[in-house]
Amino acid sequence: MSETLKLAAGSLLVGIAVLGLKVLAWWMTGSVALLSDALESTVNLATAFAALVAIRVAARPADSTHNFGHHKAEYFSAVLEGVMIIVAALFIMREAYEGFLAPRALDAPVEGLLVNLVATAVNAGWAWMLVRRGTALKSPALVADGKHLWTDVLTSAGVAIGVLLALVTGWWILDPLMAAMVAVNILWSGSRVVKASLSGLMDESVPEETLQKIRDIIASEADGAVEAHDLKTRHAGRATFVEFHLVVPAEMTVFDAHEICDRVEAAVARAVPNTRVTIHVEPEHKSKHTGIIVLD
Repeated sequence: MSETLKLAAGSLLVGIAVLGLKVLAWWMTGSVALLSDALESTVNLATAFAALVAIRVAARPADSTHNFGHHKAEYFSAVLEGVMIIVAALFIMREAYEGFLAPRALDAPVEGLLVNLVATAVNAGWAWMLVRRGTALKSPALVADGKHLWTDVLTSAGVAIGVLLALVTGWWILDPLMAAMVAVNILWSGSRVVKASLSGLMDESVPEETLQKIRDIIASEADGAVEAHDLKTRHAGRATFVEFHLVVPAEMTVFDAHEICDRVEAAVARAVPNTRVTIHVEPEHKSKHTGIIVLD
């Protein structure tokens, strides 16, 4: 099992443990905010399962009907997670509204907060791990899952503040008020996750820093060619696709042109892992004089 799959499976186990702790905290206190926090964690379980399925699909090799692989499956999971974050915020809004209508004192608030604090610590550690390793592994599903968990950490922190303030002041309406404020923050976070995922589905190009790295490699490694133009890139999950036209002298043999292409492809693959490079070789009269000038 790959590290990506192990992390996705770990998210399910962590989600079950955290949900159990938060339900216990709500049962001990009767807090609307803590109930809302627990509701948000049910979404964590659903999105963790979606991420696991998406990563398994994305890991499949290319086939006759998916010639470029299944990498974009992870983006669908990430979009689903963003939508589920928004759904969680709406659940919290509803519970907060009911709390506004009938605020009440909490039972065992200190004990409940301590239990919730343990759940928050577990979530924070796992969220950090998912974002860190998901970025390193170029897994949008893991990164989205980690960011989703960070919203859960923020939710729990906001809930704790609301419950503490209500306990100190006796203003029990602060409990649903804090839940509503956290819901607004979650809505904003969910919209960012969806936006980032849609960029991948729309074949957004690689970041400018990576693009410049590819230009520099072509300029330095394509010795013997004249220029490269029409450079295009896109990313799909962990895979990066690069294509461009390489202009070579008209008298160059196919063998020599192919050697240049192999050298450039190998250099790009070393600098940008999981890269698929497509090079279209053209004779010198096709030069545009606007692309990448090859260094001698």
